[in-house]
Amino acid sequence: MAGSKLVLEGRISIISFISGLGVIIIPLLVKFGAHIDWIFDYLTDVNGKIAIAVYITVINGFLLIIYKGPLYKVAVRACFLGFAFGCGLILSLADTTWTHFGWYMCSLSFFHYSEYLVTAMINPRSLSLDSFLLNHSVEYTVAAVSSWIEFTVEKLLIPEMKQMNWLCLVGLVMVLCGEGLRKAAMLTAGSNFNHIVQNEKAQSHVLVTTGVYALFRHPSYVGWFYWSIGTQIMLCNPICLLGYTIASWRFFRERIEEEEISLIHFFGEDYIEYKKQVFTGLPFISGIRVNS
Repeated sequence: MAGSKLVLEGRISIISFISGLGVIIIPLLVKFGAHIDWIFDYLTDVNGKIAIAVYITVINGFLLIIYKGPLYKVAVRACFLGFAFGCGLILSLADTTWTHFGWYMCSLSFFHYSEYLVTAMINPRSLSLDSFLLNHSVEYTVAAVSSWIEFTVEKLLIPEMKQMNWLCLVGLVMVLCGEGLRKAAMLTAGSNFNHIVQNEKAQSHVLVTTGVYALFRHPSYVGWFYWSIGTQIMLCNPICLLGYTIASWRFFRERIEEEEISLIHFFGEDYIEYKKQVFTGLPFISGIRVNS
């Protein structure tokens, strides 16, 4: 049953993501077919934006016809993330001062889509709409919107502040490394991974200490922590950089302590010994204290 869920919902998400990503076809037509009169007349400036809106409307209509109920909800979210990724690519490759925001759009949309897809691969029993993490929390949404507002305001008032290419590249490297580490952790943990801290031990639940777990006790949190900070360095957002660092650090400190209570309950001395040998991977976070 779980395998069929992986095949069906995973396949739907891939098809829908690619459908949304197809928005890049329009600017590509403009770039490589501008010498053709009808393309130049109908796909540039305002008409191009209208074409993009029509494209996404038509795709959404097809998804609504093809998929029903919960499957449509999966499809429309994956399509939206594919569309956002496509728009990010357009900005990244265009001759514009919004290039770095394009990098950010690609990073953010891919993070959320890959959370769902990897969960479908490793633990389909836990797969749900929440696996996209789009509704992670009110605080997460406020933080994201705040970063968009800061970037826009500072770009309008201090445009040169957003053109520090070397700093943006540092942020991009952090984002890529953080994303890679988190997904490596998810794949290594396999069915043991869950977006929700578990209070009851499943029969299949084992203590994973190999791969990236031999380097950090909580590699998925390490990856997410540096990914989130990297997005703000990439955008050259000093205010949100400070806010993201503090908020993420506090969130993961509390999350790790909560999770390690369960892990000690599940695995006893095995986890305590593992805890002594491998550090969390996050600065100044040691996890739950265990009395000797």
